[in-house]
Amino acid sequence: MTQASLPTGTPDRRQYHRVREIFAEACEKLAPFFAPENRWGNVTLDHLAYRVVRENYPELSFEEVHVLVLAAHRVYTKSPST
Repeated sequence: MTQASLPTGTPDRRQYHRVREIFAEACEKLAPFFAPENRWGNVTLDHLAYRVVRENYPELSFEEVHVLVLAAHRVYTKSPST
């Protein structure tokens, strides 16, 4: 939904528009860090995912990097039963 498609007088409350633009591409790059077979001591490699995001998207703020990694983590570690 874009700003133009919102009803008149309703502000767009969404944030992190740049994160939304790059989410699919970034998720592909982050998938290996959340794969069950790549865990170290049954812990995901989130700290490495942060580094990859910062290297590939240096224009993102720390908060945007954090939001992106958390969202990707949810995508890849979501239980199949939910």
